[in-house]
Formats: sequence, structure tokens, C-alpha cells
Amino acid sequence: MKETRILMGMPVSVEIIAHSNSNQTQAIEEVFKYFEYVDETFSTFKETSEISKINQGITKKKDWSEDMKSVFALAEKTKLETDGYFDIVTNDGTYDPSGIVKGWAILNAASLIKKLGFENYYVEAGGDIQVSGKRSSTEPWRIGIKNPFDGSQIIKTVALLRNEGIATSGSYERGNHIYNPKDRHNKLVNIVSVTVIGPDVLEADRLATAAFAMQHKGILFLEKIHVAGYMIDKNKQATMTSHFHKYVQPS
Repeated sequence: MKETRILMGMPVSVEIIAHSNSNQTQAIEEVFKYFEYVDETFSTFKETSEISKINQGITKKKDWSEDMKSVFALAEKTKLETDGYFDIVTNDGTYDPSGIVKGWAILNAASLIKKLGFENYYVEAGGDIQVSGKRSSTEPWRIGIKNPFDGSQIIKTVALLRNEGIATSGSYERGNHIYNPKDRHNKLVNIVSVTVIGPDVLEADRLATAAFAMQHKGILFLEKIHVAGYMIDKNKQATMTSHFHKYVQPS
């Protein structure tokens, strides 16, 4: 069973592979309800969200929700691990945790499905994916990486192992929404996309965002920390880490 809805301003898809439809519908509904909650809590576009109230000075730190505290802690951890190339403080001094919230939410949504007893499924939001198990008894989950210069083309297909995640950060769909915290005023134009495969989608998402902010140094950073990464620059030149090869499927 598979279903897609528009939530958080992006398509969110859930697919569950099971022999019986017993509670697949329930699991899918729980996932969508969870994403609605995440949007109501973390959307910087909604004045009533918790993050907006924090930015407006209405909600003080002592009153933050546990989820907000968790996301801020993850953001700080990522900032330290990436030498400051990930930072949720924006140019105007407000907070925007969207660079980490999507992967965090996808991983949590996937956990909801697991708690209901399913083994084989995936959750996707805006192109970032968490998989579990296999597509079938003999087939792994295969994910296509889009050509950032032509969204109708798939330039690489990768097969994810059990319980891994994949995320892509780039400028080709949403424009220049990522910035370099160390040089906030210059747009990031040399790299158009960075795809990361991680042990889960949260790791993939936060590392992809930081690697994109690093631009050409991002792929070297991913290689250094032994992460599978695939980078495409403005000249249509692709570079992959040594760990990425094992995921690539024959074309």
C-alpha cells in the first residue's frame, strides 16, 4: 500500500509492503498525522508554530517542548561535527531548524510504522527517504537520483541496505535556500546538489546540508568521515566518495 499527500509544503509518501492490509491504513494515517504535527511545531512560515513563537520571543527556553529541545541539541551537535558549516541561526538572528527537521521527522515517522509491526516500508518527504527491510523478498529498495539540470532524468540508481536513509541538498528545486554560515552573504552557486547515504535519513539529511554549505570541500569532508556521498557541480561534473560505489546499480 502506498499513499502520497502534500504536507509541510512538499510531497510526503509512505509505502508499506505486507501480505495483509490489516492495519496498513492505520500506520499510514499515523505517519501523516505526525507530519502535520511537525509542521505545526517547526514551520517558520506559520505564526502559530512553536518555532515562530520562539523567534517572536513569546515562548521562552524554559517552556520549549521536548521535541524542540531535541532538535536544537541535534543542530548544535551537527554544528560542532561540521566545523560550523551547519547553523540554524539565520542572517537576521532567528532560528530556522528546517535543515535538520525533515530528516528527524522522517526517521521518527518510520519508527511509528515499525512499532506497529511492519518490517518492509519506506517514508519519503521532499526526496529524502528512510527505508526498512526490502521492496520484495529478493529486491532491495532502489532509489533514483535526479539530474539537477533535468528533473525528468535519473542519473544514478542506488540500492539501499536494510534501514538506511538517503538525502539530497541542493539549489535546483528550491533555489538558494542553503547558506554558508561562515560566509552568509555570498550565494552558493558552485555545487548544485549533494546526495548522502547514511545509517539513517537523519544522518544523511544533516550531513548533506552541511556538505552542500561547504561546496567543493563537502565531498572531501564526506570522504574523510567515511560516508557515501555524490556531488554534482555547476559544470555538470559529478564526484562520488569511495563509499558510494557499493550502492550504485547498473544502468
